[in-house]
Amino acid sequence: MARIPYPPADDLDPESAALLAKMPPLNIFRMLAGSPGLLRAFTRLGNHILLTSPLDPLLRELAIVRVGLLSGAAYEVHQHDRIARSVGASDDLIAALREGPDAAAFDDAQRAVLRFTDDVVANVRAGDDTLAAAIAVVGEAGVQELVVTIGYYMLVSRYLETIGIDIEEDPVEVATRKAGR
Repeated sequence: MARIPYPPADDLDPESAALLAKMPPLNIFRMLAGSPGLLRAFTRLGNHILLTSPLDPLLRELAIVRVGLLSGAAYEVHQHDRIARSVGASDDLIAALREGPDAAAFDDAQRAVLRFTDDVVANVRAGDDTLAAAIAVVGEAGVQELVVTIGYYMLVSRYLETIGIDIEEDPVEVATRKAGR
């Protein structure tokens, strides 16, 4: 249950109300709309990560779900388990995220990205070995995208858990860049 009330629609500033009306009916968006300008700022970076980032969508989603798991963010894990499946993650890969980067279900590239994710979440500054392994998989620009993705979803997880955002009762489709696009 949310720890602060979701803002009533008639209390929203016009920009937030207009933006919210165009978005999927997610509780996180409803709550963010209660602070003028926050929804727009939040979704600008989120949209880049989900829609235009050159990072491979499957690697991106594995990292995002792992951040949610490490952060204890049930809403985040719920939403991105579904998104991960939509970009090709099997049930075995989703389950393996709960085991950790060394799970047998992962290939070497996935393992490197997940070790890097764990390192950044736990230590802020990734170690030289995990950084080098991540660069070998996604390149230098890809590591920049990956660090921003990890950091953004650490922020999202902390927001969700601190505010107590409720998981929607009905599934909501969320737009994301699929593999090969």
